[in-house]
Amino acid sequence: MDIQEIKTLLSGPMSRVEALMADVLRSDIDLLDATNRSLLRQGGKQLRPVLTLLSAGACGGINGDSVRFAAASELIHNSTLLHDDVVDGATERRGRPTVMSILSSPASVLLGDFWLVKAIGTVLDASRFSERVIRLFGKTLSDLAEGELLQMQRASKADTSREDYFRIIYAKTASLFEAAVLSGAISADAPEAWTEALGTYARHLGIAFQIKDDIFDYTGGGALGKPVGIDLLEQKVTLPLLCVLESVPEEDALEMRDLVSRISDMPELAARVRDFVMDRNGVAAAAAEMEKRLDEAVSSLEILPESEEKSYLVKLARFVGERTY
Repeated sequence: MDIQEIKTLLSGPMSRVEALMADVLRSDIDLLDATNRSLLRQGGKQLRPVLTLLSAGACGGINGDSVRFAAASELIHNSTLLHDDVVDGATERRGRPTVMSILSSPASVLLGDFWLVKAIGTVLDASRFSERVIRLFGKTLSDLAEGELLQMQRASKADTSREDYFRIIYAKTASLFEAAVLSGAISADAPEAWTEALGTYARHLGIAFQIKDDIFDYTGGGALGKPVGIDLLEQKVTLPLLCVLESVPEEDALEMRDLVSRISDMPELAARVRDFVMDRNGVAAAAAEMEKRLDEAVSSLEILPESEEKSYLVKLARFVGERTY
């Protein structure tokens, strides 16, 4: 399944989401307006607004607030990407130059701030539940900051534990998945049991999504996906490496962590760490954990009544596991 299949089902509300984003981002400052329009054209998977709309549809129906919350989730996502590019010093994203590389780091930060403020305003304009959803997205932004700083702290010593890893990927990825899905359920005034089930689905889905991204750091993510070795060059200890470190003698694990801690000064060490992981089936072990999370995500949906949107939430989980970018 390709995500485009789901977007076809949601073509009407997704068009409204895209139109709303274009409207709230419009500016009479030429540089800002032109940059915003360029970023909107680049699109991306738009997974978070899709999740919001499917969640609302599975809980009774998509309405104007569903569209607003979907737009807000994508605005926040892109805001974080603009900030991440500065943190990571990224010159390309999705095969295209980043705002940071074309304009400057300050411009990318300011643009990210602009998108974030527009996301908050979009939620506040909802007819109902705006306060509850603002709190959801506020928690996500706090999670994102904490996750990024914890990752920086651990990367400096290459001492990330399994507990640290799952806290980081929940904070940096799954938290926004959770907010996107929950806001959809809230917009449809879903029963609390359905909302809780969808929150569980989103957490497991988001964690699985990030594990897949971390696998791409070892295997590559296609022409438009993630290049090999980016995380290692940033000294990030992710699940494929953790799985191997937990299965080898302690002295071997300590040696690998030492290599990772020195990659910033000796980038050529990254190839040794990657070979260590690939030779010991670290990718397969991480993929098994990802599949477990996806199974748990799908199982959590059992409480929901059957609907086309529910079936696509299941298909979306399978897409996350099978995607090649």
